[in-house]
Amino acid sequence: MFHDPITPPMSAARAREIATAFDLRALPADFLANPYPVYAALREHEPVRHMPDGSVFLTRYADLVAVYRDAATFSSDKHVEFAPKYGADSPLYEHHTTSLVFNDPPLHTRVRKLIMGALTRRAIADMEPGLVTLVDSLLDRIADQGGGDLIEDFASAIPVEIIGNLLGVPHQDRGPLRAWSLAILGALEPVVSPAQHALGNQSVTEMLDYLRTLVVERRQRPGDPERDVLTRLIQGEVDGEKLSEVELLQNCIFLLNAGHETTTNLIGNGLILLEENPAAKAGLLADLRATAGDAAAQEQLLTLAVDEFLRFESSNQLGNRRALKATQVGGVDLPAGALVTLCIGAANRDPAQFARPETLDLQREGNKHLAFGFGIHQCAGLSLARLEGRIAIGRFLQRFPDVRLSQAPVRGGRARFRGFLRAPFSLR
Repeated sequence: MFHDPITPPMSAARAREIATAFDLRALPADFLANPYPVYAALREHEPVRHMPDGSVFLTRYADLVAVYRDAATFSSDKHVEFAPKYGADSPLYEHHTTSLVFNDPPLHTRVRKLIMGALTRRAIADMEPGLVTLVDSLLDRIADQGGGDLIEDFASAIPVEIIGNLLGVPHQDRGPLRAWSLAILGALEPVVSPAQHALGNQSVTEMLDYLRTLVVERRQRPGDPERDVLTRLIQGEVDGEKLSEVELLQNCIFLLNAGHETTTNLIGNGLILLEENPAAKAGLLADLRATAGDAAAQEQLLTLAVDEFLRFESSNQLGNRRALKATQVGGVDLPAGALVTLCIGAANRDPAQFARPETLDLQREGNKHLAFGFGIHQCAGLSLARLEGRIAIGRFLQRFPDVRLSQAPVRGGRARFRGFLRAPFSLR
């Protein structure tokens, strides 16, 4: 069995050393393994850090909320940043500048309204029985094998199926979805290698080719727009205006990406955090046993736990905005055009907002973490993500309370999306 620390410690001196020279384009391996001591040093000594590329990096909770609130000043549109990064005629550029998350109103408003119409409270509640069946089938397979991999055999299999169901992707066509999503999102890292760039462009192209066929079929045989997001995006109008074909296709890709890796990370991070924090795991198990038969009490326990996992190890660590006019953040003047990086991972451990922020407290109340963002760009699928996390982690934990990691889990090694690639475990 694996017994070494999953998250390696970092000395205060080393954290200050990295913080003093902090540059998202040149991050050392020990930062990627454990960025939080560096974030703490930045929050304390340079909360509005001027980066070598001219952008600013924010680590305080209050500063992030101020930027999120002011969508009129801080734009999410990425045409300016992504043209030099990807090339203005590239598939990656077209995708990332058309998707919901990287746009301002009115496009953002139109697409969000259409998506939210298919993610109502009732629609999400109706997904729960199918999600339970899916999770239990994965757990049965793990039991038969005597173990497996927390990521490949469990965490990553759940959101791909859920988003596949939302878009009505036939089961036999879902094989490439995870690889496409990882490649497209991987291109959002601060530094992208030529190989990553090529794979990202190839993945956008291949996914568009597939989606065009799927859209033609759905136009001929529409689904229920109250449940089928693709049908809703095809048929829906906001203020008498439908999505263009490019907007439709690119936001289907966005839906897969937005609901896939972040939820995979939530489930994987949560289960691994429980192995890393045995007292918290024991407490949660005891509370679940004490409330056996009380579905409402168990839902509350697991919802609190999921939100604490999201706070403590935010699936998405970084966000970005561009100042449309001269402004101030945290008392620091910013010129028009300033690029701003919002460090969600740092804000979610800000002691000015959270008591004992470095402690995993699965009963934390009033947990206003920023893992889902804030304001007009708050994650449209946050209720669905919470449901997936609650069902997946809760049922895994109660089915396999004594699971143990058999090898050191392998992190994804990325700054923006924090999660694991592999986490082998054994039931025996």
